[in-house]
Amino acid sequence: MSTPPIPHLRIVQQRLLWLACWTVHNANALRPKDDGDIKVGGHQASSASMVSLMTALYFHALRPEDRVAVKPHASPVLHAAHYLMGRQSRENLENFRAFGGAQSYPSRTKDSIDVDFSTGSVGLGAAMPLFAALTQDYLHAHGWIDGRPAGRMVALIGDAELDEGNIYEALQEGWKHDLRNTWWVIDYNRQSLDGVMREGLWRRIEAIFTAFDWRVVRLKYGALQRAAFAEPGGEALRDWIDACPNALYSALTYQGGAAWRARLMDDIGDQGKTAALFDRRSDADLAALMENLGGHCLETLCEGFDAVADDRPTVFLAYTVKGHGTPLAGHKDNHAGLMTPAQMADLQTRLGVPEGQEWEPLAGVPDPGAFRAFLDDVPFFAAGSRRTRTDPLPVPTLPAPQDRVQSTQAGFGKILDALAKDGGPLSDRVLTMSPDVTVSTNLGPWVNRRGLFARDAQPDTFRDQKVPSTQKWAFSPTGQHIELGIAENNLMLMLGAAGLSHSLFGQRLIPVGTLYDPFVARGLDALNYACYQDARFVVVGTPSGVTLAPEGGAHQSVGTPLIGMSQDGLAAFEPAFLDELALIMGWSFDYLQRDGDAAPDERTWLRDETGGSVYLRLSTRPVEQPLRRDDPGFAQGVIDGAYWLRPPGPNADVVIAYQGCVAPAAIEAAGRLAGDRRDIGVLSVTSADRLNAGWTAARRARARGQTGARSLAERLLDDLPRHCTLITVIDGHPATLAWLGSVAGHRTVPLGVEHFGQTGTIADLHRHYGIDADAITAAARLTPGRPVRFVG
Repeated sequence: MSTPPIPHLRIVQQRLLWLACWTVHNANALRPKDDGDIKVGGHQASSASMVSLMTALYFHALRPEDRVAVKPHASPVLHAAHYLMGRQSRENLENFRAFGGAQSYPSRTKDSIDVDFSTGSVGLGAAMPLFAALTQDYLHAHGWIDGRPAGRMVALIGDAELDEGNIYEALQEGWKHDLRNTWWVIDYNRQSLDGVMREGLWRRIEAIFTAFDWRVVRLKYGALQRAAFAEPGGEALRDWIDACPNALYSALTYQGGAAWRARLMDDIGDQGKTAALFDRRSDADLAALMENLGGHCLETLCEGFDAVADDRPTVFLAYTVKGHGTPLAGHKDNHAGLMTPAQMADLQTRLGVPEGQEWEPLAGVPDPGAFRAFLDDVPFFAAGSRRTRTDPLPVPTLPAPQDRVQSTQAGFGKILDALAKDGGPLSDRVLTMSPDVTVSTNLGPWVNRRGLFARDAQPDTFRDQKVPSTQKWAFSPTGQHIELGIAENNLMLMLGAAGLSHSLFGQRLIPVGTLYDPFVARGLDALNYACYQDARFVVVGTPSGVTLAPEGGAHQSVGTPLIGMSQDGLAAFEPAFLDELALIMGWSFDYLQRDGDAAPDERTWLRDETGGSVYLRLSTRPVEQPLRRDDPGFAQGVIDGAYWLRPPGPNADVVIAYQGCVAPAAIEAAGRLAGDRRDIGVLSVTSADRLNAGWTAARRARARGQTGARSLAERLLDDLPRHCTLITVIDGHPATLAWLGSVAGHRTVPLGVEHFGQTGTIADLHRHYGIDADAITAAARLTPGRPVRFVG
């Protein structure tokens, strides 16, 4: 490790502090506002506490292969660092928190700079690098990135983020999988949004990380403080600092040198040597000494980072002052506080920024040439963009299982098993994972063929002891399934990390995760976070709905179809039949590899070329399968979102539109109604999400002048007679399909489940919730149709 270039790093430190604070000040006090006096915000104090940490990391300790998640409120510092390196534009900084400008919180998808991990929902950004480290280990173990050094996956987090429960779920999962190459750097400023942290929290932090086999590095005292401790009387000063309550330390920091002197003299100044230590320093020097905590001292930070040369997971507990270096330092209200114009002018003078050069990257730098030469050699930025691209893998045709009666959940397992058996490039890159429900979500056959992943081989003890079992649970570096604990947040974060492997590590994975469908909601924050990263994966929610009859309401999902419709970056499907499922899975493996920017497909008005992730909602209900369907129109309809299972006649009185495992009830009801309702149609909806998205996109296109834009939903329903009634049915919330009546103005009767489920048989529950053939038939017969007249 090279000797830290402290003089240059001090200049970086000053430049980042100024540029971050000025960017926020410009957004709030200088830029014209369309919204009047509404505060723009930007967290100057939270940024200031991170300046020294990010200086030492980005401009000294980090290497191109490292990946970093920056705490949300330090976004201005991240943008300032890239601006200093010529990677961010002044225009974007001037438009910080404005439309099209630098984002409020670091974003992979919205920011123009290299952002390794988006942050914003606190706690998730801390955990994401941990799962990226596991993904990196997986790639190394499979021999796909041999010869390249393993990067450190780094999280810069605020101490208040440690209140988030997902932090501890992630720590335990990392311990289970022998985590390495992970750094967490905690900005221990002991202030949260609304107050001061509890006393002694550091002990709990250190105990927790130690329990999970992390190295704990405490960066508490800066070089000035350590030098003072070595002076006569210094030991008493150190003892006072260690015993000082957080709130008092912050208050004295805000009040300044005179307040420090008065309090220190009152508490320990009667000791002659200690009093002399204080007397040798002016008020300004004393304030600088007391605020010289480890997290603000470049010498201390560089020494601490440089001392860690192995791959053991390490947490750095860096003591800081929120708002350090600004007039806001230490005040308990500083989280959302903003410096006044007068305070900004004083800061500008102190940092030596000439008037009129506020946006100049090297304003006030004494030797710009030497400093620019230093910046040009900073390792982290030297390799240019760290985002990688990979070619898509070819997707083989996935044949549907030939069972006469089968559930979509079982069919999913059979399709994956066949893919595992046949092999090939795509099969080798599939990585499955599940939160302790591998067998009950039908991943067992895949795992039996492809094995479980661990960096070190672990035998299947039951098999070695000749204990009969259908499961082969051998772990090895070549395994392709990661068995997670019962924490859905961890599943979604692992899917997100593996789903970014092509961009982070230059190697494509096809991540597939399974969980019980109702527990999608338990992992929803992390699922949304993974989608916001533009991670690519398939998540399978199964079993679903009240159709999981004996399990009761705790395991029966109701609102998940609406989650699938509303979640950006996620195409949601709920097939009823195995041939539909096989088509959807094949399309999904291709879709998650796309990365284009083509115009919307005018057939659907969906932007499929941009790609995304996929959510499959599957069922345990065995359903009689249709005969072979080779019609290309059927296959296209399955992918686009809907097709006519039974096309309506020209005088149709009723159309039954269903999604998922209620298909038998819809088909049976249509048969019953054929005698007294004319030209009945049955619409199979495989994706209410895509059908609705296409309809919405076409309406927007027409509003922009593309008068010929028509969506699939409109093509399916526009030609129905005005008197026709739509009856929609789903084992889920009825709002999932109720919108179909708005497409062409048809009367609609939405059937579905609105309340918690309960135990019973499928027949009992479908009858109780009104989603069986009787309920559909009754709804149809209550509609004002035009009865068929029989002439005898």
